[in-house]
Amino acid sequence: MSVFISKSPEETLKFGENYSKNLKQGAVVVLQGDMGAGKTVFCKGVAKGLGIDDEVLSPTYAYMNDYSGKLYHFDCYRLTSGAQAEALGLCDYFYAGGVCLIEWAENVRDVLPQNFKTVKIEKTGEDERKIIYD
Repeated sequence: MSVFISKSPEETLKFGENYSKNLKQGAVVVLQGDMGAGKTVFCKGVAKGLGIDDEVLSPTYAYMNDYSGKLYHFDCYRLTSGAQAEALGLCDYFYAGGVCLIEWAENVRDVLPQNFKTVKIEKTGEDERKIIYD
């Protein structure tokens, strides 16, 4: 695991952009962090790094947002099991070739692919964040 200290939302965005350069097609990344920690800001950076110009929004009510098949951004907060994710067809996207960023993945841990990466964002100050990643 590595650590990056971000001093601003802009630095978190830039970190996400740089992080995306090391992701292969089909990569699954579990995002951990409290509400307001900066997970969506990180996702915006990853999208930028993947060449996606669309506005990246938290998929809280949609479960998953698809950005041109290059990026799938999941929010599993309202799911209670992997079986629910399977029933909704969400698991199919893990193998669709795009990068998957999954918030609240602990709710569907039993259906995640084995080789996922983890990015944990901890709020350490008003704008400062500790990002622990592999």
